[in-house]
Amino acid sequence: MTDLSTGFDELERDLRGGLTRFTARRRRRRMATVGVVATLGACVLSAAAIASAVGLDLELDPTKWAILDRGSVDDGQGEYVRARDRQSGGESVFMVERDAGMDRYQAFLLHERLKGAAGARVEPGALCTAAELTRAEVVALGTLRASFPAGTSANTTKTAVDDAVAAAFAGAPCRGLEYGGERARFVYAGVEPKAMLMPGAR
Repeated sequence: MTDLSTGFDELERDLRGGLTRFTARRRRRRMATVGVVATLGACVLSAAAIASAVGLDLELDPTKWAILDRGSVDDGQGEYVRARDRQSGGESVFMVERDAGMDRYQAFLLHERLKGAAGARVEPGALCTAAELTRAEVVALGTLRASFPAGTSANTTKTAVDDAVAAAFAGAPCRGLEYGGERARFVYAGVEPKAMLMPGAR
């Protein structure tokens, strides 16, 4: 297995810079959900970031990243690029989902199709139903409100939210719990609007 521990500081700096630019664009007009996941391990700072070889929403520095593969799903609604960090050798998948105005459960299904096409790590179990995804977001938001002030960084709240959601679904996990927790964390942090949540969790 590739060691992804080296180079995370630089990756985080790149992603934070990308998140700042992305958030500024989102304030003007919501265009897409952008994310990055590690192909050989746990999620690495999902939601921000960024690669230049695929579409207008991705701006990856070619001096730092070697593009390995790219593709799309649903007629370009979702696109990905798989890249290798030139310094550490770690591989990541950068994804953009053009889900503005989309039904939130359909946006989740787009996300899962894109992850599958990109070969990213997936959770165990069958796909969460709309009701299960809503419940995951409700649990995540309850945990956030009970433990953190509004606006707390999504990175800071990740472990607490993931643990609470996993406990709520103990014995019957479904694929999408991380997605639901992530949506809740970004909304609570003020990075995304409440409209990004399932209707029953708003």
